[in-house]
Amino acid sequence: MPVWLRWIGAAILLAGMVGVPTAYYRAGYAHAKRLREVAPGQVYRSGQLTADGFREAVRRYGIRTIINLQEEARDPFLPEAWQQAAKLRESELCQELGIRYIALDGGVLGPDGPPGYYRPPAIDQFLAILDDPQNYPVLFHCKAGLHRTGLLTAIYRMEYENRPLAEAVEELRANGFGTFAATDANFYVREFLSYYQRGVRPGSKPAPAESAAIAKPAPPPDRIAPVAMSRPAPLEGIE
Repeated sequence: MPVWLRWIGAAILLAGMVGVPTAYYRAGYAHAKRLREVAPGQVYRSGQLTADGFREAVRRYGIRTIINLQEEARDPFLPEAWQQAAKLRESELCQELGIRYIALDGGVLGPDGPPGYYRPPAIDQFLAILDDPQNYPVLFHCKAGLHRTGLLTAIYRMEYENRPLAEAVEELRANGFGTFAATDANFYVREFLSYYQRGVRPGSKPAPAESAAIAKPAPPPDRIAPVAMSRPAPLEGIE
């Protein structure tokens, strides 16, 4: 056999050894993109899943409400599976599954400005959804499942589980906030959380600024009991 044929054969073999596992991993990753448990049986977070990934999550965990945090894609088209054409809107998928679909307005942090003086509308929308027991179990997601979902997970911990700021920030970073595009330039997130006032709802009286960091949350009606967890656990081996 000519040497050049041997080289071609070796290249094909190597491509198969590397390419097949990589494709398998990417397909599984897109299917359940950073799907994690926040509160068992109640609250879940993820990145943008495929249509099949959403269907499996809804079926397996009994999801009743999906919250999309992508202000740049309020009703995105979803592929059925990895590398397939994106043809089905997320709202249409939720209608097919008989569950509620909500796209939050204006992002999580909103425009630049002193965090102590600006509370994004998305925060109050998020809390209003979680205050209603009829919406559980809830899955909220952004694109990557790192930053916007991480921030709202931190708010959930402080608001509904009365977790301290340091613990909420530790979990935020442990689950990917601060990597790649999210560098130390995102120090404003800790500032925002440090000013976050628990228990505040539209029309309620904010706590004094000097005591905002220790304000007690106002429990929602029939609130879910706190769960002893320090960080979201990966589901089904997804990392």
